[in-house]
Amino acid sequence: MIGIKKSSTSSNHITRISLMSLMSCIGVLSACAASSLIAEEKPAATEAPYDGSWESLQEMPVPAWFDDGKVGIFIHWGPYSAIGYRKGGLGYSEHVPKMIYRDAKHYYPYIKKRWGAHPPEFGYKDIIPEFKAEKWDPNQWASLFKQAGATYVVMTAEHHDGWANWDSDLTPWNAVDKGPKRDLVGDLGKALRKEGLKYAPSYHRERHTGFFAKEQYAVHSEASNDIAEEIKRVPEAAKLYGPFSYDKAFVDDYVARWQEIQQKYNPDMLWMDDFPIYTRDGNQVRKGQAKPEIQYFDDALRGMITGFMNHGIARGQAVYVNNKGGQRNWPDGVGCLEKDNLKMKVIGPKWQSCTTFGTSFGYLEGDTYKSIEDVIHEMVEVISRNGNFLVNIGPKADGTIPAPQMERLQAMGTWLATNSKAIYGSRYWKVCDQHNEHLAFTTKGKNLYAIKLAKPTKPFIIESTAGWSADMVKSVTLLGSPADLTWQMTPAGLQITPPAQLGESDYAWSFEIITDQDQHSPNVIVKDADKALKNTRKVDLEGHTEKRKRDQRDQRNKIN
Repeated sequence: MIGIKKSSTSSNHITRISLMSLMSCIGVLSACAASSLIAEEKPAATEAPYDGSWESLQEMPVPAWFDDGKVGIFIHWGPYSAIGYRKGGLGYSEHVPKMIYRDAKHYYPYIKKRWGAHPPEFGYKDIIPEFKAEKWDPNQWASLFKQAGATYVVMTAEHHDGWANWDSDLTPWNAVDKGPKRDLVGDLGKALRKEGLKYAPSYHRERHTGFFAKEQYAVHSEASNDIAEEIKRVPEAAKLYGPFSYDKAFVDDYVARWQEIQQKYNPDMLWMDDFPIYTRDGNQVRKGQAKPEIQYFDDALRGMITGFMNHGIARGQAVYVNNKGGQRNWPDGVGCLEKDNLKMKVIGPKWQSCTTFGTSFGYLEGDTYKSIEDVIHEMVEVISRNGNFLVNIGPKADGTIPAPQMERLQAMGTWLATNSKAIYGSRYWKVCDQHNEHLAFTTKGKNLYAIKLAKPTKPFIIESTAGWSADMVKSVTLLGSPADLTWQMTPAGLQITPPAQLGESDYAWSFEIITDQDQHSPNVIVKDADKALKNTRKVDLEGHTEKRKRDQRDQRNKIN
């Protein structure tokens, strides 16, 4: 049996032109496509509040806005953006504030050459005035993110350095009192919500006690020598650099800072980073082994998450949390699984990859970037495996976005504008890929989407359709192409002959296959998180890249 289908010609052909005209074109298509597929969602009025137990929190549902939205933007932005440098030119530049003091042999000469002095005369606190955000337009950012196809945005409220990007009454080291002199978290939130995007100020304070300390992942540490001297000379610096122990005061302040964010900005998601202390210094929290201070911390966090979830219920707001790290912060089922640049090989429980365009989350001048093709392919593969693609940008201190990152955001928007039906609101199929034809799969109701990750120039067969009857397939079209294509059922499966005119898409091509039955297969999930995460890339908490590790090993071998 052979079926032929003509697609309607698109009236919104996107050309590669100037930034503003490109953004305009993309915005009409991808933003509208995403918003039309993701309905406003509120929790049921009868939903019972969470009772404060992990067992109760394990029952939290995945909000439709998150499950359907698929694509988010992560933003790492703070005083570290004014440095924009890391030894070797690769890796997490947002960790440089601590590395200044840990690798003084390298960084002190760099700091002195650039600023005229080094710690303790001139330290991280003294770089903060250069974080001005003077060219920042939150409305322009919000419009760009929507045009890039994002449905939600996560921005650092506080990273490990102790700097608060919001209008905080709890610390003088905040963006209203110093640096930009404006409420970055609040202003961006207003702009995003005008565009209909969900918003999550991210919270990374869990590692702060060791960031400027002699020991990083210890329950109790003390300030490194030059940090201690800086505090002696400028006592207010203690509120930025410290405290250095996971004592009750730190934990209570940790919770209070989040509650301040929660009350002021009503986030849609509570995003928290890995908690290394949970598996260091004699702790194995999820296995029931914790020092008293860390047990108090975990109990407080359980209460904090409960409070956030119940705050959402009280407001009629569907909210969610993440569960970061290969070893996970919380019991499985509490929020979505997440790791940096996570590439799950199977269809797992709901998960998210916080993904970098380059090697750093924070701004790194001259960073090495993934190709646009690799970004698109990674996005498709993540979504086909029940994941969300949270891709990061690292703006400069003035609020501008580096050109390579802009280029990739624009390319995402262009691709999503054409292929939105295969992404937003989609679910996984019975298999996530077919290697021999470079295919990934998504579904939506009775539609199967076969996304070709190699240019389709010749007929191909979808092997997992073997055994389908001839009348199961109603039509096959290529999204974004007006051209005819042919298809036929064979004993080996559905064979598709691509059209000569591939249309508007680049990098990946989505074939829409309309069938007579639902294509989603919910029972194929690998429910065990350990099994789902098996053989995925190990995350280096210090931001070292594999290339850098190899280079370091090679250098040691030469010395030996």
